Amino acid sequence: MTTVPHREQQAVAGIRRVVGVDPGLRVTGYAAVGRRRSGHLRQLCWQVEEAGVIRPTPDESLESRLEQLFLALGNVLDQYRPDAVALEDLHSNYRHPRTAILMGHARGVLCLAAAVRGIPVLSYPPARVKQAITGSGRASKAQVRRALCHQLALAEIPEQHDLTDALAVAVCCLCDQSERSSSIGQR
Repeated sequence: MTTVPHREQQAVAGIRRVVGVDPGLRVTGYAAVGRRRSGHLRQLCWQVEEAGVIRPTPDESLESRLEQLFLALGNVLDQYRPDAVALEDLHSNYRHPRTAILMGHARGVLCLAAAVRGIPVLSYPPARVKQAITGSGRASKAQVRRALCHQLALAEIPEQHDLTDALAVAVCCLCDQSERSSSIGQR
């Protein structure tokens, strides 16, 4: 009997490089993370190829800042040609609906930048990202930062939370794909 993977599993099959993105209108973090060709241990098999932040001009209109995000992430995607873009699920606080709406705008143009290039966008709940990085879905930001530093063999812990979040969601996506590949292979 042949098992056909779910559509979501088909979309991530064969991922070798992911661009993780932490959307924001003031600062958007991004990280291109790929698989190393050598190394069998989980903490040794990912390599950061590029990581940084996009800072749209703060005094510009919303439309201008969204355009800046779209173009800047598009440049990253064109340069690194990832197999997928990974984002955390959008979450909001009911006391701050305006913030959630603005974040939705930023997330939308970042998803569009991937879509016009034919790159699938994969979304993960924050607890799943923390689980993949630290083993606990309730880990603190500090625990996630330390674990990423160890897993990615970074010389120092990144100070910018936007950058750390982008790295974390990229590694989560790669871990998730590895787990799916091994479970599909066992069928």
